[in-house]
Amino acid sequence: MKKQKPEQQKPAVSAQIEGAGEVSEKNIVETLQENYLPYAMSVIVSRALPEIDGFKPSHRKLLYTMYKMGLLTGARTKSANIVGQTMRLNPHGDAAIYETMVRLARGNEALLHPFVDSKGNFGKAYSRDMAYAAARYTEAKLEPVCAELFSEIERDTVDFTPNYDATMNEPVLLPVKFPSILVNSNIGIAVSMASNICPFNLSEVCETAIALMKDPEHDIISTLKAPDFPGGGLIIYDEEEMGGIYATGRGSVKVRSRYRFDKSENCVEITEIPPTTTVEAIIDKIVEHVKAGKIKEINDTRDETDLSGLKLTLDLKRGVNPDELMRKLFRLTPLQDVFSCNFNLLIGGNPRVMGVGEILSEWVAFRGECVRRRVLFDMNKRKEKLHLLVGLRKILLDIDKAVRIVRETDEESEVVPNLMIGFGIDEAQADYVAEIRLRHINREYILKRTAEIEELRKAVAEAEEILSSDRKIKAVIISDLKEISAKYGKPRRSELIFRREQDDEAAVQIAEAVPDYAVNVFITKEGYFKKITPLSLRMGGEHKLKEGDAIIARCDACNRDELLFFTDRGTAYKSRLSDFEDVKAGVMGDYIPSKLDFEEGERLVFTAVTSDYSETIVSFFKNGKCAKVPLSSFETKTKRKKLANSLNTDSPVVAMFKITDDREFLLRSEAGKVMIFSSALVLPKSARNTRGVQVMRLTKTALGSASLYGDKVIENKEKYVTKTIPSAGAAGNVQLKIDACEN
Repeated sequence: MKKQKPEQQKPAVSAQIEGAGEVSEKNIVETLQENYLPYAMSVIVSRALPEIDGFKPSHRKLLYTMYKMGLLTGARTKSANIVGQTMRLNPHGDAAIYETMVRLARGNEALLHPFVDSKGNFGKAYSRDMAYAAARYTEAKLEPVCAELFSEIERDTVDFTPNYDATMNEPVLLPVKFPSILVNSNIGIAVSMASNICPFNLSEVCETAIALMKDPEHDIISTLKAPDFPGGGLIIYDEEEMGGIYATGRGSVKVRSRYRFDKSENCVEITEIPPTTTVEAIIDKIVEHVKAGKIKEINDTRDETDLSGLKLTLDLKRGVNPDELMRKLFRLTPLQDVFSCNFNLLIGGNPRVMGVGEILSEWVAFRGECVRRRVLFDMNKRKEKLHLLVGLRKILLDIDKAVRIVRETDEESEVVPNLMIGFGIDEAQADYVAEIRLRHINREYILKRTAEIEELRKAVAEAEEILSSDRKIKAVIISDLKEISAKYGKPRRSELIFRREQDDEAAVQIAEAVPDYAVNVFITKEGYFKKITPLSLRMGGEHKLKEGDAIIARCDACNRDELLFFTDRGTAYKSRLSDFEDVKAGVMGDYIPSKLDFEEGERLVFTAVTSDYSETIVSFFKNGKCAKVPLSSFETKTKRKKLANSLNTDSPVVAMFKITDDREFLLRSEAGKVMIFSSALVLPKSARNTRGVQVMRLTKTALGSASLYGDKVIENKEKYVTKTIPSAGAAGNVQLKIDACEN
């Protein structure tokens, strides 16, 4: 068939575009470029990601509106009024704008240094169900710290741009005097990217910024120890992990709740929780584990949060060690959680993931430009004033002459030109002189005004010196940072735990809390599971089974061992033997699909019991392939219950085995061919869902069965043994001996 030329080829994917009475095809790539990409860029650049001043556009528009309303120094006003005014800059619904203001408010407790002074119910960041009141009921104004955002905005420090309908201007950035990008947390989800910036202590951030300006090689971690969360909590400090966050902008911080034990009431009171969870989520998780029997030390759980702050109370049973219980809860519930850092922000309109040092360097460059523009603006104002006062001083030589020129001029329009000629001054100076009131045309007034000339000249000279020196601009920034740190700095809220062993110690103590003893495990064909102690097994009678059911596997294990249940959907479900109750032989046991929430129609194909994941899983498939995967590939650091893609599903599973060392296997095809080979011929693969390698060559047939080969099982073993794979095997009528304990 003749190949089409590129220009004749039709697009692989096309979309039907319906017009007025006609339908035409259009390449889907072009459609996405024209319609989706502009939306994606708008979300990234104009909505979801913060910029170097520490604000998203929605935050900036709201705060600037409040500033223009005079709410920096005035009294509070209704939130509904603020929301309505903000719509002039932000074309969103009132609910979205009000929700933005809620998070910036002191009452919500989401920020270390709130920007909105609130009155009324603004909800709580640590509560999922505590809703904030409607905008018509609450009041707000700007916090004093906002003075550091707007004190220079009228002095040409930042660019302005027209709003969405070009009726007014708004700032592109705010001339912040401190690195607010690191002081308050900022979370945003854009298209194909996100941002998650944790908050740091204001004093530590200012100190670090100053140190970096003085020495670019400064060790950041020496002055900026760790994040500081509004809700406090205990940070489990890992210097290596923290250094990675500071260097790359990515990593995680482990935060633990703070609690105290009330001995008189025999209860634990939790007063600080991680920033990534809520009180309701913690209670739900505790209740879930209590119902499942994993937590048996708690009588009751109550949320006693009130005006004094967060408090979650756990009533304990008699004799319970509160510290051991909390270590258990830290592992099982969000009372200990991880804050994932992703320092992604916009620099010059482009998203960049940066470390702390790079962010501070960008902020210093941005702040340096603001200072430069402010100094230039002030200098030009002083130059204008100086120029006018120089002209005023010339009148001092002959005040009577100035009065006479004005009095003898016939037309008003000629006053300024005549003054210019009479005193040799320019138009601006002459206009300034002409506007002086009659009462001010005296020597005393003129002398007082002209006395400012030398001060203005000195100020202009200082400004020119600052503009010509980067060192002096940095000195101005450093002076501002020291002043802000002294004025607004607060002690750390999040305490650091400097011992890495805390996690290992907690894990060991929780493991010791699970009793360890010998058990016998039984699996039936229908998917029932029994865990029976040896004593109960010896004293018990026959196994109770469902009609038509039979035991297909059994093994000896310990109560602390872990379980992996493999299904025909390629999924592995993880559990622990301690999660199952000890039963007697006379009961049917736990139905695994219900216990582990299998999907509808999902079938159990193999169960592996392990204590240290040192074994190997060998799987055989209908297509004659064999996969050998180390059991360590299924080990996870977190307590995951479901591992997808744990078994290849291209071909049905015939048999699976757990081995410690390489063993010989006997395979038989549905056509009657038999082969024996060693698993050493198959190389292990770390990928859990590997397809494996062909071990039995099949033609118009399939693998019928696979079993572990034992000595003296069949005669003429040499006839069937192969040392190379794949092999077609040899014809033979072999009776297979399957050991249920091995399966």
